[in-house]
Parts: sequence; C-alpha cells; structure tokens
Amino acid sequence: MKTIKIAVIGLGYVGLPLARLFSTKFETIGFDLNESRVNQINEGCDTTLEVDDKLLKDAINNHGFRCTTKIEDLKDFNFYVVAVPTPIDENNHPDLTPLIKASETVGKIINKDDVVVYESTVYPGVTEEICIPVVEKISGLKFNIDFFAGYSPERINPGDKLHTVEKIKKVTSGSTPEIADIVDEVYNTVLINGTHKAPSIKVAEASKIIENSQRDVNIAFMNELAKIFNAMEIDTHDVIEAASSKWNFIKLNPGLVGGHCISVDPYYLIEKAQVYGVLPRIMSSARHLNDGMGEYVANQTIKLMNKKGVMVKDAKILILGITFKENCPDIRNTKVVDIHHTLNEFTNNITIYDPWADVDQVKKEYDIEIVNNLPENELFDAAILAVSHDKFSDINLKSLMKNNSVVYDVKGFLDRSIVDGRL
Repeated sequence: MKTIKIAVIGLGYVGLPLARLFSTKFETIGFDLNESRVNQINEGCDTTLEVDDKLLKDAINNHGFRCTTKIEDLKDFNFYVVAVPTPIDENNHPDLTPLIKASETVGKIINKDDVVVYESTVYPGVTEEICIPVVEKISGLKFNIDFFAGYSPERINPGDKLHTVEKIKKVTSGSTPEIADIVDEVYNTVLINGTHKAPSIKVAEASKIIENSQRDVNIAFMNELAKIFNAMEIDTHDVIEAASSKWNFIKLNPGLVGGHCISVDPYYLIEKAQVYGVLPRIMSSARHLNDGMGEYVANQTIKLMNKKGVMVKDAKILILGITFKENCPDIRNTKVVDIHHTLNEFTNNITIYDPWADVDQVKKEYDIEIVNNLPENELFDAAILAVSHDKFSDINLKSLMKNNSVVYDVKGFLDRSIVDGRL
C-alpha cells in the first residue's frame, strides 16, 4: 500500500484522542460536522478533556494535525477511520443513522485501494452487511476489489488518565488477510502495548460488544445484591469487602450504570440475538435492573426521610454530581437524571451541584438546571452523593444539612458517620 494518510471521521471522546495519536506517526486529518467543535480543536482545546491541551497543540504545531468540516479536504487521504456514536432510540433499539451517514461520507471520497476502518461499537455483521454496502453504493467501487475494510473497536474509558489510547491494547481485523496485516501494522505503529489481530471482522465486532455486556451483567448482579441486603439491613459494601478476601472473588460495587458504552451496547447484541431466535434473558434482565437503579436510589432516600420524619413534599434536596462517572464532564445517558425525575414528583427544590458538567449542555440534553458552585447559606433536608468526584471529598457536607436530615451515598464515598444509607 502507498504511504498511509489517515482521516478520522468523528471527533468525540473516541475520535479525537485516536486522531491526535495517529498524527505523531502519520499525516492525519480529523473530520466532524460540528463546526464549533472543529474550531475549538484547531485552536488547541478539547472540551471533553480527553486530550490534554499541550498534547493537542503539539500535534497541531509540530505534526501538522488539523480538523475540518469540509468533506473535500479528505479526498487525498487513503486510510479512513470511522469513530461516530452508535446510540439507541427511545425504545432501546440500535440507531445506526450516524454510522450510515459516516459511511456515505466515506463513499464520497474513497478511492481505489483505500481502506476504511470502523471503531464504533456494533453487533456482529454491521460493518460488512450495512456499512460497506453504503460505501459501495455511493462510491461505485467494489468491496475487496477496489477498496477494503477493517474493524478495530474503541476502548476509550472517559476520564481515565491511566488507560489512555496509546496504552490500550486494541483488537484489529481486516476484510482480507493482507488488509488485516496492514490495519494491524498501522495501529501497532502508535500503540505501546500492541494489538490482538482477530481472525475476522465479525469476531472483532463481537469481542467489543461482550466486553461491555459482561460488565453490565456483573454490575447488575451487585445491584441486585444491594437491593437484597438493603432489605435485610445489611451493608452491601461490608459484604463485598468480606467476600473479596477470597482470591478468586471478582470485586465490583453496585451503582448507576450510565454513559455511552455499558448502558447502550448490550442492546445491540440483544436485538441481533433475537434475529437468530435467541432470547438473551440474562443480558435483558441486567439492562432492566440497571436502568431502574436511579429510581431505586430516589425511593430509598424517600424511605429514609419518612423514617426520620423529614417531610418529603417540598423538601430541599441536594444531589452531588450529574455526570455518568467521576472526574469527567461526560453526561451521556447519566442515570442521575432518573433520581432527579423521581424526586421531582414530590419537590421542586432540588439542587444539583457538579463542578465538572457543562450547565448549558445539561439544560439542552435533559432540561435540568444545575450549578457549578455550591450554594451558600442554604441548608438541605436531604443530600444524595451520586457521583464520586474527587472534589467532593473537600465538602463539609454536615454543615450543609439541617439538624434532622438524610444523607444517602450511592458510591460508598462519604464518611460513614454522616451517612444514613448507601447503595
């Protein structure tokens, strides 16, 4: 193959870190439809905080990395990497619209002997059965004759500064053995811990989808245990600590399962499995259980308030955190909104404090008002620690609470002496 020139399509939590990394070894351009996002990146700023501004500016100034919204800027490149979201609709069915539109984009500029690699999480078969036919139709080129494909599933963990993209061992695959070698070599060029070359694109697709489905099932088991032990008035975290003293116990904690991976990806495999006549009962039950944990936390808080004689109606409630996980600004599919919606049936006096989340973005996405600074001179009837941001460890929560109040700790993060209940 001629000299590799990489175009990354989709510059979100996955695409930008990957494009920046590729730019250290290859001529690289990023493409996104969001003009403000592209402008910010070209100025050396990543609002997702996944790429350090110094690294980004180094890529721009010293490696020629740039981003664009103009499709014609991609025509001289020959290795296309698609890293767009794969969401679900309101009925939890896969929404492949972003992937199809990205494939149309590739089809407009792909040339003979070029390669397109997909990173988006999908069920087995999407790349070759849905995406590639779109590229063929738009380009007029024949798959595995005129152009080729690969699949290398993303493994970005938002907010994780330890397992960054260059340190992640990635699965790779290609539409022919020769292309599989080329794709594998390209990724190996920039990855510290190398790759695992899968025998087919479908195997690579399946490997990604079960990574997150496994975590979803395991967390659902812990959430179910939490419900059982809470009913028995046994502290779940104490039980887990005791059980984890056994050498082969897998230690996980109960919690809210949000984000764009664990709370979404299993639905892709669930839907595809049913096409083949298989009803994935464990995965479906896990999704149902995990999706209901926000409401459960709210109801547990209400139960504790009633026990202490705290009036729930019109109560002043503080929720700490709205992002889907700690120490990152990502609010995608956060289940904290379910806590808010359930409590909102009883009171409008709910304050959500999150120093990481973007106020305008939360308002636009969920129509919920949040604050980036703790309210002064306010006392609350109840508080829920929903996200364990490091910054929350500095809060003197006791000083914010009324004498007769309730503190509920979703994450097992707070000093137990001030906590009335925890998941």
